[in-house]
Amino acid sequence: MESTRTNRRNFLRTSAAAAAAGVSLPYLVPSRVLGGTGKPGANENVRIGLIGCGGRAQQVAAEGNTVSGFRIAAVCDCFQPRAENFAKALGGNVKSYVDFRKMIEREKLDAVMIETTTHARAWIAVQAMQAGMDADIEKPMCLTIAEGRQMVRAARKYKRVTQVGTQQRSMPINNWASDLVKNGALGKVLRVIAPNFVGPEKWTPLPGQPMPKGGSDNWWDIWTNQAPMRPYHQLIHYGWDRWVDYDGGGRGFGVTGWGTHSYDQVNRALGTDATGPTEIWLEEPVAVRETGKFAPQLRSVGLIGEEDTGKQFHSMAKITGPRAKVSMRFASGAELQLHLDGDRGPGLGAIFVCENGKMEIGRNKIASNPRELIKSPENPGQNKRPETAYHIENWLDCIKSRKTCNADIEIGQRGSTLCYLVNIVRDLGRVGEKLHWDPVAERFTNCDEANGMLSRPRRKGYELPELA
Repeated sequence: MESTRTNRRNFLRTSAAAAAAGVSLPYLVPSRVLGGTGKPGANENVRIGLIGCGGRAQQVAAEGNTVSGFRIAAVCDCFQPRAENFAKALGGNVKSYVDFRKMIEREKLDAVMIETTTHARAWIAVQAMQAGMDADIEKPMCLTIAEGRQMVRAARKYKRVTQVGTQQRSMPINNWASDLVKNGALGKVLRVIAPNFVGPEKWTPLPGQPMPKGGSDNWWDIWTNQAPMRPYHQLIHYGWDRWVDYDGGGRGFGVTGWGTHSYDQVNRALGTDATGPTEIWLEEPVAVRETGKFAPQLRSVGLIGEEDTGKQFHSMAKITGPRAKVSMRFASGAELQLHLDGDRGPGLGAIFVCENGKMEIGRNKIASNPRELIKSPENPGQNKRPETAYHIENWLDCIKSRKTCNADIEIGQRGSTLCYLVNIVRDLGRVGEKLHWDPVAERFTNCDEANGMLSRPRRKGYELPELA
């Protein structure tokens, strides 16, 4: 009993806002009992099943606990001890499962939050949407461009409300600054400068290690999902975001880890939420490089005298890995230069160089030249609540209204696509050669080899479901 109380106490402590406000653990009210339509009404709780019980799931649950109507009814993880411990930490009547399909069938849920490894998200998301679930999907939402498109098709076919975990889309100050750029407050956008993120690495075979105790006989098979089956190893189990078979560079300052946020911010301000670039090229050979010199008090690139909007992230960006500068061009003529190191500039955003000035949009922080632009009384200022709370609140509101979320799955697909285009052009290694991208067909028009990288073979039993 004391252990349970301690775990629960530690779990809730991760949300300072909840503690400060004295928010109690949720009381679960079945929406299907309260409402007659099968979906929660405006003042009802949303019954949520959380799939994947790792560290990110703990953050999401804690910040979601500050949002009215957010109710976790059940949790699921293929490794049973993790699911059980997570349910105990939440307290109340939260149930644990190892099969998300059984959880959906038994718990009469309204929606699911998919906080699993990247390589399992598409397989889970499509099945959940087929089962009638609205879905919040952690970023990056997919492992390849092709499976991301299948996820979009599923959401549209089954009329699901979807939110991808690029929470800057729901931060008031980020959206306000993005709209200034998009609406021409500084004139036409000429170029955009964003980080040169670290890519994924290839797994080097190592002898297997003993399995952790408590899991079912087939839990490692389920965890491996579409990826090649390998002997169990902690560097895979707990470091999966480093390896190409499980993610596209999911670490801090990685292509899909931070790049999903940064490049989505580019789309938001350029107004390219439903399209993409038309050209992409590699500017230098790929090599294992450090992410920056990390000199003290570096000023923001391109905005001399302004505050560096990414300063708080620089220490977290100090890693080494495969990198190379990449550039893209959009139909508007704007050029996206992925050139910034990790010790300067907006690590989770971008610098927009326009005809009449510059705007730097970081995470919950902005700067401009001229400075007067952001001193407007209309500037909403920095977040006043936990950053993910805004995003979860938007998702819950849209579940009830059936409107489109701030980071709808199509928007998530376009942001993820920019990340995977970077990985593809680096894998090809053709320095200086411009690849032509058709953002409607989502294919290269002058490189069949690159088109071969838009999808991957999936292990038998983990193919994406057909959309019947």
